[in-house]
Formats: sequence, structure tokens, C-alpha cells
Amino acid sequence: MARLADYNTDVQLKATVKKNTRHTPPDVDDIREIILDIESGDVAIQPGQSIGVLMKGDNDFGAHWHHRLYSIADLPKKIANGYQVKILVKRCFYVDEFSGERFKGIASNYLCDLKAGDHLIVTGPFGLPFEVPDDKTSDLILIGLGTGIAPFRAFVKHIYKNVKNWKGRIRLFYGARSGLEMVYMNNKKNDFANYYDEETFKAFEALSPRPHWSDPISLDYALEQRSEEIINMLNKPNTRIYVAGYEKIEDMLDKAFATILGSEDEWKRRKAEWLAGGRWQEIIY
Repeated sequence: MARLADYNTDVQLKATVKKNTRHTPPDVDDIREIILDIESGDVAIQPGQSIGVLMKGDNDFGAHWHHRLYSIADLPKKIANGYQVKILVKRCFYVDEFSGERFKGIASNYLCDLKAGDHLIVTGPFGLPFEVPDDKTSDLILIGLGTGIAPFRAFVKHIYKNVKNWKGRIRLFYGARSGLEMVYMNNKKNDFANYYDEETFKAFEALSPRPHWSDPISLDYALEQRSEEIINMLNKPNTRIYVAGYEKIEDMLDKAFATILGSEDEWKRRKAEWLAGGRWQEIIY
């Protein structure tokens, strides 16, 4: 998996905020959909890519410039001088483990505070590892946590709108703190409901048992509950597993797949095979 420092920031594009909409109520984490008009000229922006956001850093921490990547959360729309894209941003805060002092996440707070008409610098676009297989009978297991839903929104929409006649099963597992944080899957913005009529598509939601506490999200339980179908899919040679989300998703998946496959050793062996064969791809924030 590429590191953030590996991404080239030499190509810088001007972007203008078209709209900044909060999708969660005031008493839970602030998650926003931000629409950007990017002056990309001859640079094409494709489904499944990401863009970087470049902003001035905090000199107290020695960073003059701050660079963060965001997945494009919908199909890019062609406009007169470039492309219009949507990104999904969660306002983040970090607590110093020694002093207990709380700090704002530089990129997320910068973006969440932008207003319509504001300008910013973006980089890219950059490709993501989530490629649509040429074989339309391939099964796809998509696993997202938090704002990890963003790349899958564009991915699923691209398959059913542009690829056509998809024959493989698509199973989307998505975890969040509460139903209100089910961005793009709640009543207000349920894009995935558009695909429930597709015979090949199913989505499964996993919530924290106590959303206002620090209880873990039960994504592993949602996977284990469907272990029979997952094993059937994993045994097919053309199945792909795509994962996106926060670092904590790795521990959840280790637990879930060790249970599904019968042992931790078997899980490690199978994952190594999938990674080597390009069948397992992940974006960890």
C-alpha cells in the first residue's frame, strides 16, 4: 500500500467549493459531503480515483504544507473547465496521549469549515486499487468503515450505470457508530437503495450496540452472520475483496475472517494468497 508521501504534489489544480453539506445531526460526529468544481483543463478525472488537498500546515509541528487524500464519492461530472466531484469528510480531532490536550485535525477541519465560493488547491487525480474486473461474473466483497463508504459509492454506481450486465454478486458491508452516521445509507441520502432491485447486489449495515458510548462497531459480527455465503464467494477464483476505512478496521477483519475460515493461521495464509494475486485491496486512513 502506497504511503501519502509517495504521492506527487507537483500537479496542483484550482478548485472552488460549490456546496458544503452536513449529513449528520449536531450531537454526533460532523460528516460532510463537499462538492468541488476543479479546473483540471486536459486532465481527466475518472470514477474510482482520489484527489489530494493541499493546505498550509501548522509550523508548531514543523509542517509548512499539509497534504491529505480523499476518495471521490460519486461519478465525476464534466463541467466547462474541468470536473465537478464530491468528497466525504469527517471532522477529526486528536488527543495527545501524554498531555491529554485535544487538537483539531488539520485537513478535515479545514475542509469542513469551507463555504460555497471558497477556493482551495487540489492535487492528482490519483488512481485507487479498486478496479472493476474484466470478468463480469466476479464476486465482489466490499467492506467499509466510517467514511470508507465514499469510494464504494462511486464504485457501485459505476458498475450498474456504466459497466452494465454485471453477473457477479456484490456484497457491501458497512459499519458506523449509529444509523445517523450511515452516510449515503440513511433515509436522507440512501443512494444504495437505487441498487436493491439488482439481483446481484445486497448491502448489510453494522452499528455500535451503544452509539453514544465507545463500544466497537459490530462489523465483524455482520460478516460472521453471513459466513456461509462469504466462504462460498471466497472459494471462487475470481472473487475480489476491497476494504476501506479507519485503522481499527484491520483488527475487526482479523477477528471476523479468522472465525469464518476456522483459524487465525488459515486466515493469514488465505490473505497472503489474495494479496499476492491482487484479489485483496485496501485503503486504510
